[in-house]
Amino acid sequence: MSAQQDKDLIVITVIGVDRPGIVAGIASVLASSNVNIEDISQTVLRGFFAMIMIADISKATCNLSELRERLEAKAKELGVEVFIQHSDIFRAMHRI
Repeated sequence: MSAQQDKDLIVITVIGVDRPGIVAGIASVLASSNVNIEDISQTVLRGFFAMIMIADISKATCNLSELRERLEAKAKELGVEVFIQHSDIFRAMHRI
């Protein structure tokens, strides 16, 4: 099995009013849960922050439900919204 097939990927989307610390806050939750950020894209449009991350949860120290709770708690603290989906579900929802 290749390294790519060993990965268990999720899609994390974060949106809200821009402020310092959003990326650091979300990344710290992932790091403390042993989740690896595979890819990240972010932008600020007219004061609104938007970010999408692809993260590998194959070596996470918690399950997806617990990770979702941790990220939602951090998002509330940061004043942003966070959405988490397993990549398989994301792909299935966006097939043409």
